[in-house]
Amino acid sequence: MKILDRYILTSFLKTFFPLFIIIMFILLLQTIWLFISELAGKDLDFSVIVKFLTFATPRLIPMVLPLTILLTSVMIFGNFAENYEFAAMKSSGISLQRAMRTLAVFMLFVGFGAFLFSNTVIPSSEKRFINLRKNIVKLKPAMVLTPNQFNDLGDINIKVAEKFGDNDEFLRDVIIHKKSVNRQGNFTVIKAVDGELRGSTDSDLVTLVLNDGNYYEEIQQRSPQKRKKLPFAKTHFEKYILNVDLSSLDNVDMDSQQYSKGYNMLNVNELKSEIDTLSMQVNNDVASLSSDVNRRAGFDGLNKNVKIDSVRTVENDTLSIIDYFDTNKKMQVYQMASSNVDGVIRRLNTTQKNLAIKRRALNKYEMSLHDKYALGISCVLLFFVGAPLGAIIRKGGLGLPIVIGVVLFLTYHFIGIFAKNGAEEGGVPPLVGSWLSTFIIFPLSIFLTYRATRDRGVFNADVFVQPIRNFFIKRFGKSKK
Repeated sequence: MKILDRYILTSFLKTFFPLFIIIMFILLLQTIWLFISELAGKDLDFSVIVKFLTFATPRLIPMVLPLTILLTSVMIFGNFAENYEFAAMKSSGISLQRAMRTLAVFMLFVGFGAFLFSNTVIPSSEKRFINLRKNIVKLKPAMVLTPNQFNDLGDINIKVAEKFGDNDEFLRDVIIHKKSVNRQGNFTVIKAVDGELRGSTDSDLVTLVLNDGNYYEEIQQRSPQKRKKLPFAKTHFEKYILNVDLSSLDNVDMDSQQYSKGYNMLNVNELKSEIDTLSMQVNNDVASLSSDVNRRAGFDGLNKNVKIDSVRTVENDTLSIIDYFDTNKKMQVYQMASSNVDGVIRRLNTTQKNLAIKRRALNKYEMSLHDKYALGISCVLLFFVGAPLGAIIRKGGLGLPIVIGVVLFLTYHFIGIFAKNGAEEGGVPPLVGSWLSTFIIFPLSIFLTYRATRDRGVFNADVFVQPIRNFFIKRFGKSKK
């Protein structure tokens, strides 16, 4: 490696790593602020908090790395131009392309490394991050009872409108859903005007004393006759005592991995497999819907070989089938037709909702697959945006280059967000949602590199100003004469 290449690469790395750490620290603070409700009041160990921040760090790389590359490129090449180092290079016969060559090769390795990182490290850390969040929610729930939302407390789900008292032990408007061991579902509901939480919050046993409420339970009967006679049990109580054992919830394994099928938890091969599975499910649902509707409408029993030209047309309908039935038969025919139509409509609405959910999930999986490739390419393209732009503005340091770089990156980032939101809802294809911002900066990188290598600005203002200036010179020149 020549001395010039070593100097440019060293200057770039000396700015890149501190800037990377600063941006990562800022976004990590934002992550802590977003999840502060899940960390506060849980009495978590320091090791658990360190795990939380460690697993949250890789998910920030797709935003931190491109921004760092753009800002570093603008700052370094702007500093070279401001200190007339580019002028010295050009006087020695070294062009801008030659000065960018070493960093361009380095950016290719960075882009390939970014793809490998997003394909291996980010899915693994995301899986651990999601599971750690789920496990933190289960840890010591007696210490945190959030008003106006259901809280998972042992074998019950409890919702309170307000907590008051010196230790927040008094509750108002309590709603409890008890979990059933033998069957899944919500079959027992308890509602009380107020209540009291007794016992130490650090204890494994929590006692709830409910006042002035109602107890509802759906009875599970085996025979239909008994189910009609006694479908549910309901009673009113003045005081009801409920003991909740939290000993099993205090032994939460923070390393357990229960969730592993999210679109951001899979690598390229797993994403392709999941996309094929979801696509097959969508196609099967559409085929099943078409078959069911045709069966209900009687389309399968029609003679499909009849040619339209062979059917004789008549002006007036002289045959009314319904006239051959009496009143009772007519009512049965109308009820059957109405029932078939209602069934088809319900099936269409249900299938439409299910297909919308599956297609939204399919779009997310496809965008996650394309994002892994787009990250590496965007790192390379943003270098070819930042380096020529720094050479054009001829300003280094932390002032103007930071402002220009942040504005460019925010534009690039928001375009990507809007495109992904549209692709998630099916407005645009997932390919466009993931690659739109990259497609936009690609011609911009070519344009800026071309202008910088020709020692020109971003745009030539004289092309617009000179005709106006000539017009006024001629105008006022004639007036003087």
